[in-house]
Amino acid sequence: MASPAAPDRLRRVLEQALVLAGASFVGVYTPGDDPAVLRLAESAGLPHTLYGLREGYPAAGASPVAEAHRTGRAQWLSPAGPAGCPEGRRTPAADFSAAALPLGPAGGGCLLAVGEHPGGFGADDRRCLELIARAVAVPAPAAPGEPGEPGELAEDAFSLDMDTGRVRVGDTILRLFGIPRDGFDGRVETLLGHTVPEDLPALMSVVEADHMSIGDRELEFRILQPSGPPKWLRLRGRLLPAGEDRPARLVGTVADASTLRSGVTDVARVQRLAAALATAGTVKDVGQAVVAALRGPLKADRIALAELENDRLVVTVLDPPEPEAWPEVWRTEWRTEWPDAPVRAMPTLAAALREGRARIWPAGADLEPALAEVGPGGLAVLPLPAGARMAGACLVGWDRPHEFAPDERALLTACAGLAGQALLRAHAFDAEHELVGMLQRTLLPRRLPRLPGAVAVARYLPTTAGLEVGGDWYDVIPLADNHAALVIGDVQGHNAGAATLMGQMRTALRAYAAEGHPPDVVVAHANRLLLDMETDLFATCAYVDVDMEEGTAWCVRAGHLQPVLRHPDGTTEIAQAEGGPPLGVLARAEFPMTPLRLQRGTVLALTTDGLVESAATDLDAGMDRLARALAAADPAHLGLVADSLLSGAHRGDDVALLLMRYDGMAVRPLRESWTVWRVPEAVRHARRFTRRTLRDWGLSRDTVDAALLVVSELVTNALVHTGGQVRLDLSLVNHRLRVAVADSSPRSPVKPAGIGWEATGGRGILLVEAVSAAWGTIPVSGGKQVWADLVPDG
Repeated sequence: MASPAAPDRLRRVLEQALVLAGASFVGVYTPGDDPAVLRLAESAGLPHTLYGLREGYPAAGASPVAEAHRTGRAQWLSPAGPAGCPEGRRTPAADFSAAALPLGPAGGGCLLAVGEHPGGFGADDRRCLELIARAVAVPAPAAPGEPGEPGELAEDAFSLDMDTGRVRVGDTILRLFGIPRDGFDGRVETLLGHTVPEDLPALMSVVEADHMSIGDRELEFRILQPSGPPKWLRLRGRLLPAGEDRPARLVGTVADASTLRSGVTDVARVQRLAAALATAGTVKDVGQAVVAALRGPLKADRIALAELENDRLVVTVLDPPEPEAWPEVWRTEWRTEWPDAPVRAMPTLAAALREGRARIWPAGADLEPALAEVGPGGLAVLPLPAGARMAGACLVGWDRPHEFAPDERALLTACAGLAGQALLRAHAFDAEHELVGMLQRTLLPRRLPRLPGAVAVARYLPTTAGLEVGGDWYDVIPLADNHAALVIGDVQGHNAGAATLMGQMRTALRAYAAEGHPPDVVVAHANRLLLDMETDLFATCAYVDVDMEEGTAWCVRAGHLQPVLRHPDGTTEIAQAEGGPPLGVLARAEFPMTPLRLQRGTVLALTTDGLVESAATDLDAGMDRLARALAAADPAHLGLVADSLLSGAHRGDDVALLLMRYDGMAVRPLRESWTVWRVPEAVRHARRFTRRTLRDWGLSRDTVDAALLVVSELVTNALVHTGGQVRLDLSLVNHRLRVAVADSSPRSPVKPAGIGWEATGGRGILLVEAVSAAWGTIPVSGGKQVWADLVPDG
């Protein structure tokens, strides 16, 4: 086993590979929390995603990274090599060479270098990379006398198989748990069942491999006794990685720590509160940590934690939470979940906040009712200082007379100082979290449009890691002629810059689509726009143009995941749609279109990689899992389908999901088109085409006459005032006739404000407006379309 050197030194060593070996990317993959996965621990150079490299590779897989790790032999791959690797993924940006070198002996990780030399790494480059790999590898110290090997265990030792949960324990441990040797079934759950419930989360973080990194751990926890208080035990353990013939194991010792612990005044209790507050993200988390640290040990009957805002206490946590457990003045101010307690109604509390020090009143003290009813047997008021200001207050009350020992006063004072700082941080966290959520909600569609012949639903899950704003987005864009564009994308990064760029890309794609461009042109325009913005970020995108009338679609991928189709018979298919590079990478990129066929009842699923890929989940396996889940779902309830697909999301990355069920149109429109040639008889030809078409559709003579007038005016305007091609489109949808003329000029016709008797033009648009139910213009690719709607008689 080898482990990488210190992070700062490691990065400096990797940067030498960029200079001395001519590499464009170099990274170190080592076993992480899960020894079965090799994770990217550090890297230098270009982003690894540009070469299709992953954050993690299965250690037992066939990738060059895994081969070098398992065998201890270097893997040198020519420009054709990575593409042929079963687990390799590449963008079509450029050919590249790769080198995977083991870090020390087999099982110690791997150094991966990527270069863009046409002939691969030369002899000098290879020697340089071998020296760098040896510099990165540092032998890990062997675990002295690793317990858990076959044979006898020490009296206080244990060995836990992380895969099966089977555990071997010494006799001393069984005596501490009060379990006879012949009554122990060898399951770790049997031991956990004796643990105090409040200590289980901390203990589970040790005995579950997903939460524990390789190395040493120490933890104190309590176990229940047949009578009397719980007993404190101390666990010291180490997680040993899996070998070829041996699963990962947690080995260590368990000893009695009761004699080393005192009562409620133990400094360790304050340390545990400090640790809990350090991980408390929200104001409510802070309150719950304080309640857990004080109410049980002090045997208090009530605890309230409140923020101080102006002259009011905004209560964040009450324990117990029922309104009837609190004084009348609190109940009258109850708002939604918690009350806003007025400080002016409690002058004693206001004085304690001004003084800034903990105050304690015994049973029977002369207090205002709002405070006396909180603790008739004793009351502690703890101002929560945070720097030069007062963040809030904590009230601790007892129903029965309570004697305050000196150690309890010390505990209360220490906890108040910790809670005040944590409350201030959490308040800022909550405010920023709300701002982040508002920004995310603003950038994504508030609701999806209704589609003719289809139903679409979307879901977005932000990452639970901190306050980072994700770059994932989705959109549904209604287009002309009963088309709709489904768009999903992901901007690199998780910050405000990525979110802002996401909003810009969504707006740009919507604008290009509304102009009537075909899908490949829409994506190509977005690519050029992103390059012109001179940002270091890139984006992936999938764009699907669906024809609701014909049940066909064109798909364009820019470095994004393939769509998944669920057919009416319940089978699923990962569409093998051709793909181009991510947006913002190459100026002269091609984005091929792939046709898709949609039968009635087909469900189309588009998602981002946060749903199907993680450091511990292979992308291909994640896509297969998504396809299986989609096959098992009931497409009749598309919202429930979306919720079920997101139920297994790991939340380490934000997730966008867009689903569309194609139902087909109940009534298909009638359509005909005519190309207007620039000849002297052009208008007469257009009128003759219109007359024949509308008579075939069975429209009345009055409707035909009105349509002929509109055609004459619109076609004449297009021929006189524009150049290039002119096209006449006729459509009949739901007893509404639309006459549309498209030309190559972006200028829309202007309705005159007034026309004198001597004017020679300008009356055409007024005539169109007079005979039509509505008229207008829309942009189309390179020009505009002027349309007018007529409602036939009968």
